Amino acid sequence: MKMAIIGAGKWGQALYHAFSQHNDVVITSRTPKPIDNFVSLETAMAREYLVVAIPAQEVRGWLEEKFVDLGQNILVAAKGIETDTGAFLNSIYGEVLPQERLAYISGPSFAAEVMQSLPTALIISSLNAQLARKFADALPSFVKGYIDDDIVGAEVGGAYKNVIAIAGGVSDGLRLGNNARAALISRGLVEMSRFGLYFGARIETFLSLGGAGDLFLTASSTLSRNYRVGLGLAEGKSLKKILEELQEVAEGVPTARALYRIAQKENLYLPIAQEVYRMLKEGKDPYRSVQDLLK
Repeated sequence: MKMAIIGAGKWGQALYHAFSQHNDVVITSRTPKPIDNFVSLETAMAREYLVVAIPAQEVRGWLEEKFVDLGQNILVAAKGIETDTGAFLNSIYGEVLPQERLAYISGPSFAAEVMQSLPTALIISSLNAQLARKFADALPSFVKGYIDDDIVGAEVGGAYKNVIAIAGGVSDGLRLGNNARAALISRGLVEMSRFGLYFGARIETFLSLGGAGDLFLTASSTLSRNYRVGLGLAEGKSLKKILEELQEVAEGVPTARALYRIAQKENLYLPIAQEVYRMLKEGKDPYRSVQDLLK
């Protein structure tokens, strides 16, 4: 496959490493980087298959200002919900492209381990099964690719787990123990599923790699940026200080804000997400949030 990776952050570079094992792949980003086969956006856009790995909050602007529709098929590699509108990424991309040319990648996958070619399993979700299979088959031998058509479930799982991961970091940062973390993650899975079902997802998606798998991984490891945000909150650091130290995008931060707004608008019960929002936005004391959740 002649492919281009759009976005050269850690996840974009990991996907470049994976797909370039058996395909003709180039990579580009907003700022030039010393990576093999780094090309201009114009050159990348001419490829038949694009893997777009730019942050969720930048997707709409990129589509409006940079994207040129040449009939490409796109694999969406971002995870998040647009803060200002509460829109899912499939809706944003759907304003520009038919869903038959879109696929979405999700599942438990730290970029650092993909870069080391360690065994990984991912889901490619699309309404076009043939396109999903094509992307899945393009993955290297160390990545097992499954296909599915529950796009909303994949999106909700990929976005929501980042918010629960912040809560997981808070729990461990406060040294609340293994029992507390297990309770938090399992109730987070219930909360995530409730939210997804409201928007038409299937329950089995949340028991798969894109739901439980991604959640368990992200909410319990310092390799997770969002988990490290939670650790910082538990240490009493300001969000500004945490993000300065992180020097990376933590999608759970804007997603928590989006979930809070959606919960208010749709009258949804999302207690963990709401407490994460209050810690991030209002500076609520993490220990108070824990006590309120226990009530």
